[in-house]
Amino acid sequence: MKRLPIDRNAINLILLTHFHPDHFGGVPFFILDAQLIAKRTRPLMIAGPPGLPHWCDRLFAATFPGDRKLPFELSLREVEIGARNQIGELAITPFHVRHDDKAGPCLAYRIELEGKIICYSGDTEWTDSLLDAARGADLFICECYMFDKVIRAHLSLSTLREKLPEIGAKRVVLTHMSDDMLSRTPEVEFEMASDGKTISI
Repeated sequence: MKRLPIDRNAINLILLTHFHPDHFGGVPFFILDAQLIAKRTRPLMIAGPPGLPHWCDRLFAATFPGDRKLPFELSLREVEIGARNQIGELAITPFHVRHDDKAGPCLAYRIELEGKIICYSGDTEWTDSLLDAARGADLFICECYMFDKVIRAHLSLSTLREKLPEIGAKRVVLTHMSDDMLSRTPEVEFEMASDGKTISI
């Protein structure tokens, strides 16, 4: 974020899908940067699956142990799965997906604001809950770990090609790609995420 550069203090909400370190492990470093470098004073909310406070306690104890007095309000909110959660101006509906519930429950999110809908799949193999989460979305950000091979806990492009017509999202951006996917970029007909990519809908 510093390299791009992104104003970290303009971020009001961190929305977590599950508690694997590649999705969650950077949170203490964001908080430490907010305290010591960005000199944050405005409130920050972290929202995520049930169990969020416990997971945050464990993560902070492992990374920055001891009491820490922050110069800004930090709040944690557990979302209600399957319900429309109002968080500020955002209407966020979490859907349970199939990844690894030892680090969960693992969620996809349908986010609504000003008549626009964004869906993020989180990490998941195919599950029909993605149909409801992403149906008709203006933007569907979807994990796509493999090209052809169908594996447990993650999606493949071969599966998405079959399912996306039923979902009917207006724009699809693929993310969370393995070397298998990245090595076959010329064969991918969908837009792919990259660091610093800006999307307008």
